[in-house]
Amino acid sequence: MRSNFAEHVGQQGMTRRNFLWVTSLSFAGVIMGCAVNPVTGEKQFMLMSEDQEIKIDKRNSPHQFSSDYGVLSDESLNNYIQQTGKKMAELSHRPHMPYSFRGVNATYVNAYAFPGGSIAATRGILLALNNEAELAGLLGHEIGHVNARHTAARMSKTILASLAVAGVTAYAQSENERLAPLAAGLGGVGAGMLLASYSRDDEREADSLGIEYMVRGGHSPEGMVGLMDVLRGISKHKPGAIEKMFATHPMSEERYRTATEKAKTQYGFAQRLPLNRDRFMDHTAELRRIKGAIEKMQNGERAMVQRKFRDAEGQYRAALKQAPGDYAGLVMMAKCQLAQENHDEALRYSEQAKQVNSKEAQAYHVSGMAKIKKNDFSSAYAEFSTYEKMLPGNPNTIFLKGLSLEGMQRIRQSATEYSRYLKVDTKSKQAQYAYRRLVEWGYIRPKKK
Repeated sequence: MRSNFAEHVGQQGMTRRNFLWVTSLSFAGVIMGCAVNPVTGEKQFMLMSEDQEIKIDKRNSPHQFSSDYGVLSDESLNNYIQQTGKKMAELSHRPHMPYSFRGVNATYVNAYAFPGGSIAATRGILLALNNEAELAGLLGHEIGHVNARHTAARMSKTILASLAVAGVTAYAQSENERLAPLAAGLGGVGAGMLLASYSRDDEREADSLGIEYMVRGGHSPEGMVGLMDVLRGISKHKPGAIEKMFATHPMSEERYRTATEKAKTQYGFAQRLPLNRDRFMDHTAELRRIKGAIEKMQNGERAMVQRKFRDAEGQYRAALKQAPGDYAGLVMMAKCQLAQENHDEALRYSEQAKQVNSKEAQAYHVSGMAKIKKNDFSSAYAEFSTYEKMLPGNPNTIFLKGLSLEGMQRIRQSATEYSRYLKVDTKSKQAQYAYRRLVEWGYIRPKKK
């Protein structure tokens, strides 16, 4: 028998809509399970349509970009990245996909692609590259993941496993919630299945497609060799700096050797194509000007992971001395101050970040957290409301709005937000807190033991 709580949050049972979805699954499996791989031309197991790939991308990628402190403020560099990627995408196996390319302000070393073609490279990886051909290799590799439908294939296997192990109801419910929990936290998608680790076979295929696309786009295949050399060099000397890179893109000597061999043999005819080093250096000049500050931010992030907050603060302070208007640096410092319970300082830095970039959402979230800690619930609620308008779909924001309203003694409105939150999360500490409050306030009856 279902509990009242389960009835309230809809975590058990099956709606008519979900029942129809489930009963049609076998038919959908015949259609989508026999999808033709756009790269190989062979049949591929697939339980996700192209339209679903695009919708999932549009729904979740903005949270990851915000988690990475937003798109580069250097419009010239950002346009350069976009143009370099677009040229190759138009020559790929899926040129009709809605590709977009950008640099993001995160300082860790990584690049990633969402299934619909939204692709990003961090400042950390951009600083490690030496020429445009290496950039083309990087973006071409990510285009390869989109063309081979690696994320969609992995999610299809996950769906199948969930149906076999957990039953159709659990998946039907998760589909109905549109993968909302993936947006938990400040861009928690990065820790979710959309950016989960690729297999070595996936990486091999993406490398192969990447070198093909970059040559088609007029870049020397030596760019892929250079990229592989950069990555293996970092992996040997600064493994902590690319922890996230290797979490999603496993590196190996084999990848470097394969790129070298292909550049000499299969793509030997393209050896004389340009590397475009001068053009790359011109477009990354402003970024390289603050390389020292970015390296200090990287050090600060490592210290934060180790909970060495005072060390992190020192690194961020030094970084901001060199780049005082850096949005990412300001938000990092605000988070560091929050971790040390220095709420006034956290608020000061988050407010500075909002002034630097009022269109990026993360600073509003951090500012709201600082205001909650200062018991300024009304102002905190305003911050979270602004964040949700700018970047809807983050369950944590819903919970924090409920917490702010509770602090303001607006119980009915708080209960509404807590109920919204419980529709996407029933297991976390926040969910347990929201549930207890709804029971105490008489909005739901407690679960039977």
